[in-house]
Amino acid sequence: METQAILEEMLELLSQNGVIIRTEAMGGSGGGLCKLKDKRIFYVDSDASAVQTAFLSAQAIGEIVDIENLYLRPQVREFIENSTSKL
Repeated sequence: METQAILEEMLELLSQNGVIIRTEAMGGSGGGLCKLKDKRIFYVDSDASAVQTAFLSAQAIGEIVDIENLYLRPQVREFIENSTSKL
């Protein structure tokens, strides 16, 4: 499974859990989860690589979603677990 496909599934998972997804050009090193008032927003840096954005989205999922009882494709689950274990 390609990184872009994994990223798309993770962004969908964030969206399903109430996170607003915004895409902005941030120079290639930005993006990530933030909280503004009572809303969670995940910024996707359109200048960043899919791998970097996938890593940041996996970290965001690790913070707000309990993936233990969710069905995820094995490649997506593995990516999230590998990304969050490095924190």
